[in-house]
Amino acid sequence: MTSRTPRMRRVRRLVRGSTQRGATPKVVALGGGMGLSASLAALRRITRDLTAVVTVADDGGSSGRLRDELGVLPPGDLRKALAALCGDDDWGQTWARVIQHRFISGGELHDHAVGNLLIVALWEQLGDHVQALDLVGKLLGAQGRVLPMSAVPLELQALVRGHEEDRPDEISTVRGQATVALTRGEVQSVHVVPEDPPAVPEAVEAVRDADWVVLGPGSWFSSVIPHLLVPQLREALEETKARKVLSLNLAPQPGETDGFSPQRHLEVLARHAPKLAFDVVLADEAAVPDRESLTGTAKRLFGGEVELAAVAAPDGLPRHDPELLAAAYDRIFRMHGRIGPWR
Repeated sequence: MTSRTPRMRRVRRLVRGSTQRGATPKVVALGGGMGLSASLAALRRITRDLTAVVTVADDGGSSGRLRDELGVLPPGDLRKALAALCGDDDWGQTWARVIQHRFISGGELHDHAVGNLLIVALWEQLGDHVQALDLVGKLLGAQGRVLPMSAVPLELQALVRGHEEDRPDEISTVRGQATVALTRGEVQSVHVVPEDPPAVPEAVEAVRDADWVVLGPGSWFSSVIPHLLVPQLREALEETKARKVLSLNLAPQPGETDGFSPQRHLEVLARHAPKLAFDVVLADEAAVPDRESLTGTAKRLFGGEVELAAVAAPDGLPRHDPELLAAAYDRIFRMHGRIGPWR
């Protein structure tokens, strides 16, 4: 820990300097769950113009129960994104804890998150997903905007080899994000039901109008790739003039991507969106055993460069440090972006 202190001081100075500039880039971050939260916690440190586009295929826990009972979009990943955008002051951190708080009881409220109930209540009151999420963000003092990727709840389905332990070579269809994320088999591909879900127009507009788009990190098949399965959103990602970053995970995810190399992550993503290009693939330097192979794969599949940086938290757990990740994003935006002030 002490050996990293000088680096952390430099990172803090860099991040503070980036937020003091007169203008900042328009950034859109796509994903879900803790991966997107990590990206947002970093990006809010370096830009004041930030939009999160969040997957809506979750069917587990509190989100799944609300979705089944009320027919609403699953609110959990949207709640996590809002919490990640809360400021570091007392107001922001208090509200972040409140909306993340889960009830513990022997009754129907057990394991429901306060933020999930608040979001769903506003959806029912206002009848508008975007307006309700904007209102929650205003209440929290969120440093950015949160949008669902689709206007309808989606079911994630995957073709998985060896999902059943006694049939290791059989390919079967696995249904539901929670089940896909924990499968013991090898995921071959994913799709969503309905097959051509409508994108939220504000999300499409944000991607087309962005200076930078960041996809990942996160659960590869259940949080990252689903954005590419919404046709209007995928087309916006393919056609936007924004520069794009693909942010890789720190380690393979148990079940979903067991044994995947960084290159394999790129290959499966490219199969789901072969026309998509990225300017930069960002990876933690300690998570890439073969830089030359990753560089070649990124260039061949996406036409992009690889940037390696120390972005992992110093405690050894596979989680991103928000200040180190902010420094990496800031460096990429400055090195690969426009010359001169943003807009």
